[in-house]
Amino acid sequence: MTSSLIEEQLNRLSNSPGVYLMRDTEGNILYVGKAANLHHRVRSYFGAGQKLSPKSQKMVARVADLDFYVTASEQEALILELNLIKKHHPRYNVRLKDDKAFPYLKINTGEDWPRIQVTRRPEQDGARYFGPFASARSVRRALKVVKGIFPFRNCTRSITGTDSRACLEYHLKRCLAPCIDAVSRPEYAAVIKEAILFLEGRQEKIVRELERKMAKAAATLDFEKAALYRDQVQAIREVIEGQRIAATVSGEQDAIAFAQERDQAYVQVFFIRNNKLTGRESFVLQGTRHEEPSQIMTSFIQQFYTSSPYIPPLLLLQHPVEDITILKDWLRSRRGSKVDIQMPRRSHRKQLVEIVAENARQGLEQLKIKQLAAPRTLEAALVEIERELHLPHSPFRMEAYDISNIQGTAAVGSLVVFEGGEAKPAHYRRFRIKTVSGTDDYAMLHEVLKRRFKRIGNKAAALNSWAIIPDLVLIDGGKGQLNAALSAMGEVGTDSVPVASLAKENEEIFLPREAKPVVLPPGSPGLQLLQRLRDEAHRFALGYYQKIRRRESFVSALDTMPGIGPRRKRALSKQFGSVQAIREASVAELAATQSMTNSLAKRVKESL
Repeated sequence: MTSSLIEEQLNRLSNSPGVYLMRDTEGNILYVGKAANLHHRVRSYFGAGQKLSPKSQKMVARVADLDFYVTASEQEALILELNLIKKHHPRYNVRLKDDKAFPYLKINTGEDWPRIQVTRRPEQDGARYFGPFASARSVRRALKVVKGIFPFRNCTRSITGTDSRACLEYHLKRCLAPCIDAVSRPEYAAVIKEAILFLEGRQEKIVRELERKMAKAAATLDFEKAALYRDQVQAIREVIEGQRIAATVSGEQDAIAFAQERDQAYVQVFFIRNNKLTGRESFVLQGTRHEEPSQIMTSFIQQFYTSSPYIPPLLLLQHPVEDITILKDWLRSRRGSKVDIQMPRRSHRKQLVEIVAENARQGLEQLKIKQLAAPRTLEAALVEIERELHLPHSPFRMEAYDISNIQGTAAVGSLVVFEGGEAKPAHYRRFRIKTVSGTDDYAMLHEVLKRRFKRIGNKAAALNSWAIIPDLVLIDGGKGQLNAALSAMGEVGTDSVPVASLAKENEEIFLPREAKPVVLPPGSPGLQLLQRLRDEAHRFALGYYQKIRRRESFVSALDTMPGIGPRRKRALSKQFGSVQAIREASVAELAATQSMTNSLAKRVKESL
């Protein structure tokens, strides 16, 4: 029910564009938002029958006061919203994790002997700034690469050219030593110019200039300087080679994609400059639970490009953004020229975004592992699992099981093992379902558990991982899967081993002889560890299933071809691995395979 104060504030809201702030009873800012029409937008949170997300429902229930700013335009509202979010870090806004100033590389070209240094405060001082970088670690890594190629100074001493001797950097050929007047100002300025071109992604231009200098030095018999230029060229070519990616890239653009799970999103940005991938950075957004992908993408672009000293003419995005016209106008005002925003659906640009999205997905998985692997977090997770699942002691060894099949075909099962909260791949096992036909997941799970636990009393298994009794067995599924596992383990006399099942839909944990499931708080360390264990079992089962399906598809396709018997089938399988690879191979490549002839290769090609 809306309080009388809120109702009065809603009635007095202007129809102008602006920014609104929602506060709790203690005056803390819960949320900052912008609106083209303050009256309509803010009232939409409190109207009867409004369909709000669970996150918005929780937020509105805590709102005790409203505040607002009227602006002259929607673009002004956007800028003010960004500044207020950055200042107050409202709990219910999507926000960059640890939203401090990003680090940059700075080159003050107005100095006589410029350095390349790290700063978190870009200013309008005529210096060149490169970034932002996601962390101090990534900016130091970039500085190390540049310093390894270009011999500029990194000391803070006053340069007079009259020092008695140079430091070690000079003798390691990592500095031109203006301190002892070993280099002229024009020569030093040329090195700084090359470093700037390198950071801009214009490496080919540097290579051409360095090769020209190398030839000139060699012609004048200055072989020491020629060797220096040669080493620089080689180092730059190695960087260029490392910037090649699977997708074709062109021009100047940023490609942005993210992977989201619960209350955080892992954003990956690829920087394309002068037809090359010159760098990539990753960022973590918090407060993303129940947010639409468009809202997450919009929030990231606003916060990231507020800090970025350079905005390319094109942004390639995984998801669309909200208020795209306003966003484009704001980006154009910051860049000084038009900025296009695209969500590619075909061609090499789509391939590039897909590569960025896959990097984001893998980055999120690594982030989760790192977060959970922290000693305190891991200890808290195991304590929580022991307490909430009523285990006799802390679960050092946990085993998880899953089944993978489509309509009963190529059905497989998986067993994965975590010890001390960490994966133990050497103890992973996979099962090909032998006794079940059709789509009976319960029976398949029963078979897998029975085959696994009957090995505990087997003398032959006593010296390997089969003999180890786990502290917890986790099943991917609900009550039905749990009962199937209990039945199998009871048949082989291992029903004393603790068992639980984790259902993916609502993340409920089912326990034997418990009518109601256990529901752990979202994001709790115990739930995250069980989810990771369950997801790893699913991944391992799916990988085995896909391998079998590829093999069976390959065999069935070759079975219909006259002249292809078991021996040739094995040879083609070993050489190409898939029907698609055979289809893409030339007749000559097929004919070169063991036991194949040219006429048979043509027949295979025509058949496919």
